[in-house]
Amino acid sequence: MKTTYLAAAGVIAILAAAPALAQTSEITIGITTTTTGPGAALGIPERNALEFVPKEIGGVPLKVIVLDDGGDPTTATTNARRFVTESKADIIMGSALTPPTIAVSNVASEAGIPHFGLAPFPVTPERAKWSVVMPQPVPIMGKVLYEHMKAHNIKTVGYIGYSDSYGDLWFNDLKNQGVPTGITIADEERFARPDTSVTGQVLKLVAANPDAILVGASGTAAALPQTELRERGYTGLIYQTHGAASMDFIRIAGKAAEGVIMASGPVMSPETQADSALTKAPGLELNKAYEAKYGPNSRSQFAGHSFDAFEILKRIIPTALKTAKPGTPEFREAIRQALLSEKDLAASQGVYNFTEKDRSGLDDRARIILTVKDGKYVPAQ
Repeated sequence: MKTTYLAAAGVIAILAAAPALAQTSEITIGITTTTTGPGAALGIPERNALEFVPKEIGGVPLKVIVLDDGGDPTTATTNARRFVTESKADIIMGSALTPPTIAVSNVASEAGIPHFGLAPFPVTPERAKWSVVMPQPVPIMGKVLYEHMKAHNIKTVGYIGYSDSYGDLWFNDLKNQGVPTGITIADEERFARPDTSVTGQVLKLVAANPDAILVGASGTAAALPQTELRERGYTGLIYQTHGAASMDFIRIAGKAAEGVIMASGPVMSPETQADSALTKAPGLELNKAYEAKYGPNSRSQFAGHSFDAFEILKRIIPTALKTAKPGTPEFREAIRQALLSEKDLAASQGVYNFTEKDRSGLDDRARIILTVKDGKYVPAQ
């Protein structure tokens, strides 16, 4: 397990006079993400974006601790428990994949610590008090895809997705939102994240001959069915979820990426947004810094998730500091309350308005629809 410590230079934790409260002079944020294994294409941009977030907020230094979970829920659980017991974290973030994010949410709920999920995950009632979801919820992203399908007279859709909770989220949404619009599901196929071939599944999909195919996958693995479908002669529209929205997808899929229809967060194309869009300035800020360090066209939707968590913290931490000190249960509760009281939290991926029931807090401003033309993302028609 690799550990990275990011903190303001020269900051030393100082215990307050009352040991029972364990107040400190800094705010501790524990982040578990996936920088190795099949999900590294998602977790590495999330980690990289931390280079461009504040080192202090409200005059208080931030101590950011980053651990790699390899995409494994058990490791993510261990990391989260370390944040609770060893680091005395005020805030927890992570992970980059859905299954480990669920695991982290469970630990945060047990410990009573605010948790920012960096992957889409179902927020059950028992997790709702302490967890919020940074990525766009599947129903918001699915809606724009089904609207595009309807506009292009798509009647039958084949589905291929991960054989895990992320794949379930998208297949269930296709049934719940897509089918009522008149879509018929022609075939359902699944594959595991580490798989290196989906030939069998693709052959079944091609044989079913649907008007379009929806791929419920994320990261570079989403390019696998995209590539095999084109190689096997499928000529219909292929739709990809926002989990695939990165330049790595184009790099891996190559020519097979041409014409894909992809739901995406606005961070992938802030230049095309109206000046009045609240997501434009944060998106331009992140992409300018990210591409200056990691090269042209290196922008990533996943970088936006971790960057945006700190955009939100810039708004809510000063409010929480008015009533409590870091390192205390009272401060963690103040963070939770500020997430509810602060409104129109603008970030690169959307404008957040959290409520007790809506733990993503996003609306249609959080999604755009793109296609790939000549190796570049452009707005889809």
